[in-house]
Amino acid sequence: MLKLHNLYKIYTTDEVETVALNGVNLEVAQGDFVAIMGPSGCGKSTLLNIVGMLDNPTEGEYFVFDENVAGYPEQKRSAIRKKNIGFIFQNFNLIDELTVAENIELALLYHNTPAAARKKRVAEVMDRMGIGHRANHMPGQLSGGQQQRAAVARAVVGNQPLILADEPTGNLDSAHGQEVMELLQSLNREGTTIVMVTHSAAHADYAHRTVNLFDGHIVTDATRAA
Repeated sequence: MLKLHNLYKIYTTDEVETVALNGVNLEVAQGDFVAIMGPSGCGKSTLLNIVGMLDNPTEGEYFVFDENVAGYPEQKRSAIRKKNIGFIFQNFNLIDELTVAENIELALLYHNTPAAARKKRVAEVMDRMGIGHRANHMPGQLSGGQQQRAAVARAVVGNQPLILADEPTGNLDSAHGQEVMELLQSLNREGTTIVMVTHSAAHADYAHRTVNLFDGHIVTDATRAA
């Protein structure tokens, strides 16, 4: 599904050159659940941004369904991204001025889905995430756990085959964090591929594989026994 070959990301200023990713090689198969771990500044978020086609690598190849997208312009990356990828962020990234249902529906506007079909799909996903009763509430009226459930609903409402999660439990207490991880695990069991950045070893245990980064290198890539 995804293949990164000899990938580099280098940030250059007038005085400093920073190598964020240094020759990364990684493959993610359809149906995988991969946790990416490592200390702050090791390149985790940079890697996730490139996997999500929010940024281009400086060098190397990145294949999405056998198509080398490295170096694509933003417009072309955006079209592939909208079709294939849902995002979950640590800070939820919900729009305060929209209701929960409207926040989730927003993801379908990019797919030209008819209004009636959008409403039906949003209702189905909200019920699936246990927040159907919060449809007309504003994000500020929800608990942190409910906000993240809304963010997960927004990520999956378009039925994209891949979810990228950047510290999805970082702003949650342990109970709500566990709820979100169980939701992700359930989605993975249903066939969704998940790549997640996390600092939590306990949450990484929900994944099939744990990839450890250090100074822009992959230092370990371990698959958990079934």
